[in-house]
This record gives sequence, C-alpha cells and structure tokens, in this order.
Amino acid sequence: MRLLLVEDDPLLGDGLKQGLQAEGYTVDWLTDGAQALHSLLTESFDLVVLDLGLPGMDGIDVLKEIRNKKVVTPVLILTARDAVEDRVDGLDQGADDYLTKPFDLEELCARLRSLLRRSQDRAVPLLEHDDLTMDPAAREVHLGKEKVDLSLKEFVVLRYLLEHKGKVVPRERLEQALYGWDGEVESNALEVHVHKLRKKLGAKIISTVRGVGYRIG
Repeated sequence: MRLLLVEDDPLLGDGLKQGLQAEGYTVDWLTDGAQALHSLLTESFDLVVLDLGLPGMDGIDVLKEIRNKKVVTPVLILTARDAVEDRVDGLDQGADDYLTKPFDLEELCARLRSLLRRSQDRAVPLLEHDDLTMDPAAREVHLGKEKVDLSLKEFVVLRYLLEHKGKVVPRERLEQALYGWDGEVESNALEVHVHKLRKKLGAKIISTVRGVGYRIG
C-alpha cells in the first residue's frame, strides 16, 4: 500500500514514516501543503495521512481542492486541532477519518486498515482467495491450516494483489506500492518477489498478464 504522509514536524514525520513502513506501508513523506496537493493531483496513492497546519497551503484547503477535483483517495486527518468544530469541518470537507495528536501508532494503523476496507467495500478484515487467507493486522498468511512465512516485500505484493482480487494490477502500480519515491527499483525486482510467492503458495496463485501486470483471481 502506497501512503502519502503530509506532516511538517520533522521528528513526528520521521517517526511516523518509520512506524508505518514497519507495518508494510510504502510511505512518501511531504512537509508542504502545496507540494502535497500537486502530488495528489498527479500521482496515485492508496491512503493519505494529512496534517492541517502546514506551510504552503493549509491541510483543509488541500482536502477541499482534491475533493473538488474528484480525487477519492481515503484521507485521515492527523492534527493537534481537537475542537469539535475543527473535526466537523474536516469531515464535512471530505476527510474519511480524524485523529488528534497525541495518538497511538497502533490506533492509527487500525484506522488506516478500516479506511482501506471501506474504500474497497470490504466489511471483513481478512483477505481470502480459495484456501489462502491473509490477516493484514497480524501480518500473517495461511495456506489451508499451514502458516506461510513471507518477507515484508512479498507480503506487500500479495496484499496488494488480494486487495484488488480479480483485477489486473499494472506493474508500475505494484512497483509504486513497493518502493515509492525513495526506493531504487531494480529491473527484475518485482518478478523476483512474484517468483518467490509462487514457490511458497503455488505456481497458479498469481497470473501474469503479459505487457500489463499481475492478477489474483
């Protein structure tokens, strides 16, 4: 999952980036509201964590603009503004959730998982395909009753494909979900992860759509 973090506090931003990466998110971090708006209008993200008090452009204005431009990416506002009117305004302007500082990282991650489920019209927390089951919260994968150990990158690829089950996921989208802006992408890195997943889960679990990408289901 590719997540855009917009937070101008360097200590908090760095801690959040590391914490979210440890949860399997590919995190692109910006500290300026105007830069965030440009990125949201020109690139694709699965989630946004948005502070409000930003240089360049206030977070509420960023939110208004992307919703006016029909960007439907789920947005969680993360801010020190805790007045009821601020929460109401944020939600009314198009935020999907609102969390005030200070906060617990576990709660933030749980809210992000909930936003993903809602954006995919999925009520249950587990991701399933035939006898394959993934629990994103516990970061566990089972094939039948047997637990399968995956690397973090393998888990991210499998989760993304299961989140979009039945659809062809373009290669470029998977690479963005894996590496974001900061990571160097080797030419065959994605193929290596898919090959390892097939070895662990079965050769037919992931289909290759030549010239486009990959699909489960």
